[in-house]
Amino acid sequence: MKMNKKTYLIREYRNSDVDAVIALFKDTVYTINSKDYSFKQIEAWTNIDVNKWVETLEKNYSLVAIIDENIVGFGDIDDNNHLDRLYVHKDYLGLGIATSLCGKLEARASKEISTFASISAKGFFENRGYSTIKAQEVCRHGIYLTNYVMLKKL
Repeated sequence: MKMNKKTYLIREYRNSDVDAVIALFKDTVYTINSKDYSFKQIEAWTNIDVNKWVETLEKNYSLVAIIDENIVGFGDIDDNNHLDRLYVHKDYLGLGIATSLCGKLEARASKEISTFASISAKGFFENRGYSTIKAQEVCRHGIYLTNYVMLKKL
């Protein structure tokens, strides 16, 4: 796809992508989500179990977006139609990458898709037809973060 003079490719996730995906996740949360969450919340959110991420990214239908051989976005959906993760590098926002990734992930689902959207991502999902079911407080390493249970009927 060509948008804003940047061409990106979306392909399936490979095990060799894990370090780049985790680095992108952490950088995105520290920069983009810091407007909606405190530093302590960001630290707790990004303190992940790498082995669990490796396992779920392999098990789920996981995609990455590539520009100039660099991973600039990723997302995954599980067998229960739960869209687990969707992140785009801060320098590549506005190119349609999240929209493309999300569309391809949603195409794998049947009936209804659920996600837990951050405060920062809630509007993106609303614009895609997701409804907010409820706000919830999730605990990460003793720190509480707000996110939203959202559903999209297909």
